[in-house]
Amino acid sequence: MKNQNKWVRAAIPALLLHCSIGTVYCWSIFSQEIADYIGFSKGATEWAFSFAIFFLGMSAAFLGNIVEKDIHKSSLLAAICFASGMAGTGFFIWYGGAHPGSMLSLIGIYVCYGFIMGIGLGTGYLSPVKTLMLWFEDRKGLATGLAVAGFGAAKAIASPIMQALLNSLGEGGIYKMFLILAVVYFIMMFVGHLLLAKPAGWHEPATSAKGARAIDVIKEKPMTFIGIWIMFYLNITCGLALISQEKMIIKCIGLVGMVGVLSSVTAVFNAGGRLGFSAWADTFKDRNTIYKIIFILSIAATGLVILTQGITNMGQNTFLMILVLILLFVVNAGYGGGFSNVPTLLSDHYGMKNISAIHGITLSAWAFAGLTGNQMASFIVKHFGEEVELTHGAETIVVNPSGYQMVLYVTIVLYIIAAVISFTMIGKKSEK
Repeated sequence: MKNQNKWVRAAIPALLLHCSIGTVYCWSIFSQEIADYIGFSKGATEWAFSFAIFFLGMSAAFLGNIVEKDIHKSSLLAAICFASGMAGTGFFIWYGGAHPGSMLSLIGIYVCYGFIMGIGLGTGYLSPVKTLMLWFEDRKGLATGLAVAGFGAAKAIASPIMQALLNSLGEGGIYKMFLILAVVYFIMMFVGHLLLAKPAGWHEPATSAKGARAIDVIKEKPMTFIGIWIMFYLNITCGLALISQEKMIIKCIGLVGMVGVLSSVTAVFNAGGRLGFSAWADTFKDRNTIYKIIFILSIAATGLVILTQGITNMGQNTFLMILVLILLFVVNAGYGGGFSNVPTLLSDHYGMKNISAIHGITLSAWAFAGLTGNQMASFIVKHFGEEVELTHGAETIVVNPSGYQMVLYVTIVLYIIAAVISFTMIGKKSEK
């Protein structure tokens, strides 16, 4: 019975929650369409996604205690906020279509997609994690990796569905899609909320007890927490910097016709890294070992493309083209693996006491990386290198191979700093 319960009470609801909120990463599918429909530039609408990631991290940091005390309240809050934020986004897209160029529509999208959905993202991301670790005590990494893989795989699953809806709904399909999906995701998340439950034998430590507050637990090993936070932040920043330029890099190396397929493949590596690296980490005595592996692989793959000038080669050499693709696969897998191993690494150092709140505070690193990773890469590409025109059939594409290559010089330095932190600041596993 207990073996059945861990799937019904932890794994399935975690997937229902994470596969819903993970669709936030589908933004690139419809961002241009939103911009065109409401009469604003794509750059103006892009901030909605940045705000969503920022408020994901900040809501996780500030609402972690609510998750800690009551996963039923937090998972219900997640379902309501995510679905209402999505429905509100649909409403303001409709309003923007009726009043092109209206600032009210743009601000409404920022508030709904960025702030309200962001709260749903943060609480929804945290709610099942501790429960999974409690049910799968012997395979914590595998359990949390399964849920976080659902978050990563959501884009690959939902993208074709969203594209089909946009193609079939006709005029105003963009806002109709949001309204339809708001209902679908609310049902999925509400079912997850109803099923989610901690093991019957688990009793939460009294929050009034000395050292029970998350900040007090962190103070027991402050340098370890600082190291984990910075390491996590740098990994996300590097991942976002390269992933945000991924499609243009693929086009740049001469694979214009395969962008869609390769984007799906990198999404699989992203999801696979979340599950694979976390399951692999279960086999190590020191879970931090997996971060050392992630950073060494990322440094090696980035370094090879830098040394061979793989991107500026622009597909003239098949071997160098393969090296660039390997880099994208490694970065995506390491980006995903960095996410899935954080809660279990924290539990190894701080125990299960207030782990949801501690994990939430750590996710603030995601918030700041969400504001810096994409923008850093965009700044570099805009201000370094030269734009080159590529012809693919009747289509002319403008790329900046030197700019993308320059992004790698910055990310390899950040990966090296993260690796140094992993080797020096993250202490040994707590024995408690």
